[in-house]
Parts: sequence; structure tokens; C-alpha cells
Amino acid sequence: MISRRLLRIKALLILYAFNRREGDNLDTAENELMQSIQKTYDLYHAILLLLIDVAEVAGEKIEIARQKRMPLFEDLNPNTRFVNNRLLRQLSMNNNLKSYTRNGHITWAGYSELPRKLYNQMLVWEPYVEYMSSTKDSYSEDRKFIVALMTGLVSQSEDLENALEEQSIYWNDDLEFVIMMIEKTFRLFKEESGNDTRLLELFKNVEDEDFVKVLLRKAIIHFEKYTLLIDNHTTNWEIERIALMDKLVMILALTEIVEFDEIPVKVTLNEYIEIAKYYCTSKSGIFVNGILDKVVREMREEKSFIKKGRGLIGEPGFES
Repeated sequence: MISRRLLRIKALLILYAFNRREGDNLDTAENELMQSIQKTYDLYHAILLLLIDVAEVAGEKIEIARQKRMPLFEDLNPNTRFVNNRLLRQLSMNNNLKSYTRNGHITWAGYSELPRKLYNQMLVWEPYVEYMSSTKDSYSEDRKFIVALMTGLVSQSEDLENALEEQSIYWNDDLEFVIMMIEKTFRLFKEESGNDTRLLELFKNVEDEDFVKVLLRKAIIHFEKYTLLIDNHTTNWEIERIALMDKLVMILALTEIVEFDEIPVKVTLNEYIEIAKYYCTSKSGIFVNGILDKVVREMREEKSFIKKGRGLIGEPGFES
């Protein structure tokens, strides 16, 4: 499932696009938001499929070597450990992956060189060399290697990054999060897992889907109100220098604090400060933290938001 962190980022990027374009309305923005999230889910399946394609390239290489007119000993007796990786074989037979990629027309056919490049890079990758020569042979070792392959070689591939940029504007910042989703998926697989083993759902639950929709919609509706709050707690010099993305991060943070009474303020602030560090300037985290601290303090005094349940954690006077 897509994490709350990525859902917040998706809302931020759509809010940015909404403010840069004329003529957009709430429905258009929400539709684009859901399309962006769906594309992340497509990427999740596409990367799983890419692993299978790399294994198929390895299998093709072995068969080509066997068909040589004068094959060497190693051509006739190849190391098939990667080709026979138990986890990869489960993925290749998984009915849910097959169904989603078939119905969504997800394929790497237009980028047939990508699996080959990844395979060639893998051949000289030290963890692969160690895996292929290791005497440890178990399902857990197979899974451990595939996780390392994903988090090491695949996640750092410039060829993959270029391919993703060409295919979708929504995939520019998704790979890191998708790799984390795939790691969670692999933890669900066991040696006895069958062909119908479930993959991750798009959303963890209905609450997450409602969360991101309400977050974007309310941020757009109350945009001017939260902008005024932010401006009231900055000097004229600062107002002129505030970048649009900084302001949007703060608007989303204030929206979340007000609209979601069971999310602690501290959780919300920490999330958006981290997002600001990545999507804004190097100093944005400190700046956003300082402004939000002042705004939230005033909102508490005026009782502009009410927290309940888990959302009370960290509130003045609350004892856990």
C-alpha cells in the first residue's frame, strides 16, 4: 500500500500544479491526484515485472551458450542459481501480478534493453558474485538477495531512472517509495506461497483514500485563509521571499492539523518539515518549522482545532 508520506507528497505536487494553472477546479485536481496515485501503483507492478524480465534475460543467455557449436564445460553446466531463484519463480507465476500487468498493459517491451543492461550490470556486482558462489542455498537466501538487488542495484540504476522519466511525469519521485512497497511485499511471501499470493493493495484502508482526498480538497478550499495565517506570522521581508512550495507545504500542514483530529500535531509537523527539506530549499525545513510553530501556537490559543483519541498525544495537559 502507498504510504501516508507519499500521499502527502502527491497532494503537495497536485496543489502546486493547481496553483500554476488557470481554469482548474476541485474535481479536476482530485482526478489528477487519483491518477497520480494509480500511476504509483502501476510502477509497483512494473518493477516487479522488471525483476522477472531480468531473470528471463539470464535464462536466454544460458540457452544461447548451450546452443554453441562447440560449447565449453561451463556452457553445458551453467550456474542457474539466479534463474532458479525461488522468489523470482513465485513472482513469475503470481496470478495477481499477471492479471494487473495484462489488464493495465504494463510491459517493458518498449525498453527491451533495460533488463539486459541491468543483467549485465548485475554480473559484475559484488553481492551477485557472492550469491552465485555461496554454499548457502535456501528460500531465505534467495529472498535476501532479491531484496538486496532491489535496494542496491535497481534503485540506483540511471538507466531505469531515465526510462521512468520518459514514461510518466508521475514517476519522477516514486521509485524510492515503490522499492519500500516491494520490500514489504517480499516479506509476505513464504516458501509455501502459491500462485494466488496477494500483492499489496493500493491503499492500506479506506481511511487513507479519504485522507488524501480531503487533504487536497480542503487545502484548496481554505487556501486563502491559511495563506493569511502564514503571512500574519512573517515579516514583510519574509513574505516577499517565501517560495510557493514552502507556502504550499505549510498550507497542507495546517489543513491536516485542522481536518484530521486523530493525527497528533507533532506527527503532522514532522512529516511536512521532512517533505520541505526534500522538495524546497536547503533551509526550508528550519523556516517552515519556525513559521508553523508560531501559527499552531496561536491556533491552539484560539481553539481553531480540536484533537481527540491518538491525536491528543503531545497536546498541552495531555498525559499518556
